[in-house]
Amino acid sequence: MLGSLAAGTLSSALANDATNLSTAALSRLAANSDSDSDYWQAIRMQFPLKEGQTYFNNGTLGPMPNSTLNAITDNLRYNAVQAAETDYKGNGPQLLTGYFKYEDTRKRIGALINADYDEIALTQNATFGMNYVANGLDLGKGDEIINTNQEHGGGFAAWQLLAKRRGCGYKQAIMPVPANDPQQIVEAIFKEVTPRTKVIAIPHIVSVYGVVMPVKEICERARDKGIFTIIDGAQAVGQVKVDMRDIGCDAYYSSLHKWLLAPAGSGILYVRKERMPEIWATIASYNWDNQEDHGFRLMQNGTGNTALLAGLNAALDFYEAIGEERWLGRIKQLGDYLRAGLQQLDKVTIVSSTHPDMAAGITTYKVAGLSGPELQKRLWDEERLQPRSVGKELLRHSVHIYNNEEEIDRTFEVIKNI
Repeated sequence: MLGSLAAGTLSSALANDATNLSTAALSRLAANSDSDSDYWQAIRMQFPLKEGQTYFNNGTLGPMPNSTLNAITDNLRYNAVQAAETDYKGNGPQLLTGYFKYEDTRKRIGALINADYDEIALTQNATFGMNYVANGLDLGKGDEIINTNQEHGGGFAAWQLLAKRRGCGYKQAIMPVPANDPQQIVEAIFKEVTPRTKVIAIPHIVSVYGVVMPVKEICERARDKGIFTIIDGAQAVGQVKVDMRDIGCDAYYSSLHKWLLAPAGSGILYVRKERMPEIWATIASYNWDNQEDHGFRLMQNGTGNTALLAGLNAALDFYEAIGEERWLGRIKQLGDYLRAGLQQLDKVTIVSSTHPDMAAGITTYKVAGLSGPELQKRLWDEERLQPRSVGKELLRHSVHIYNNEEEIDRTFEVIKNI
């Protein structure tokens, strides 16, 4: 591993197959690289992805860089070897999670999303966060919940369960396809609001279409009406800038194993401090009623794997070394490049947003004459490109910092030759 990288040594680092640069070295790369393409080539080398294959399905699961993978395996081995040195009085390796505050990690997450650490609970994934809030609120018969008709299953199932179990009213606002007018989305949601509406639960970024929703305006209008807002950020953290104070929602959950490239099983739940006392614990252990640290109260989930926490912290190191502006900017740049090229192809219809403020790293489209699964197979068979088909017609194409323009160009060539 290269522990340091001085300015001007990018080309030699590449020549030496620098596949596992330290975070300090990555930071210097960001500061001193004269060539954008060389810089992103160096970043691509930090991933163990197989050469000759291109991964375009980050919307399902983000691949981990080497540094994160190493942190996980090192932690697993350390705990296995040193287990007998744990005395449960603070000495030796920490063998399990689920009972500890992890304030340092939660503060890092807080800096990422602009929230206080005690407003944040570490969870397994976005679905856990959604269920904790849905089951934690005191909702009863006749209380109305509004989703959209474009929710991921992890974003609607708990609310539908409440409708069936407790007799809550359940509605889905109909979203436009494609969505290129933020106000049209806002009006579609508030068209469903009645005096009995208690919750609006919507995605920050729509899973299938990649549409970046106007969540700030929706939360603002909901707050004026006393409606609790919860945002599904599974596709957002690490893809676009996420700021809890700016969005103004009451709750927000995310899976960091997508766009932040953390290990699978890395999730967060944010609940605004003023609303935290309203959320009952769904899973209870020692600190289920801790009123001083509500985020910790919602982390009482029993024995877990410390290696995942080590991996999450390594993923945060990787993100911070590259820098938020550069990371998010690269995703947007590649997404815009993909959409611009697709718009030039006669056979293609883009069904996700092309509005500059409503599109980032996910583009969903269809190609005349081919089903989504057929197109996915064609891209793989001809060029080893792997996006993901959704439904019968559509292909969802995710781009991230480990991708490049040449890989996208090969997508265009396959479609042109159909």
